[in-house]
Amino acid sequence: MSDRIEKTIDLKAPVDRVWRAITDHVEFGQWFRVKLDGPFVPGEASTGHITYPGFEHIRWNARVERMEAPRLFAFTWHPYAIDPAVDYSGETPTRVEFTLTPTAEGTRLTVVESGFDAIPVHRRDEAFRMNDGGWAEQVRNIRAHVER
Repeated sequence: MSDRIEKTIDLKAPVDRVWRAITDHVEFGQWFRVKLDGPFVPGEASTGHITYPGFEHIRWNARVERMEAPRLFAFTWHPYAIDPAVDYSGETPTRVEFTLTPTAEGTRLTVVESGFDAIPVHRRDEAFRMNDGGWAEQVRNIRAHVER
């Protein structure tokens, strides 16, 4: 078991295009499949609901930590917090970081989610497994979004 998930993808899109896709709440929602209640603001909560089929009952709750244009966007959340009957607020959240690096052909996007060791042991493995697969899908989603 690892404490972190890391996915890297080279995108054929300029850094400013990828930055907009990950930090504009409407664009983020299009590829991530979430309808956010408002823009991302450092130091503030980000709320909304998931629009991915079968998961529409799940609320999006994150806290925006950093926005350093056009290089780093980070938020914290409770990974795989899908049971509406469970209060996850007492758990230590994981941290998700999007790092953008210019390349000759566009942008290298690295997504790192860390802090799984702090997740309660009874749900840690499942949260890690589900988010590992989720991030694999999300990097494909952002590729389709910015390269169209």
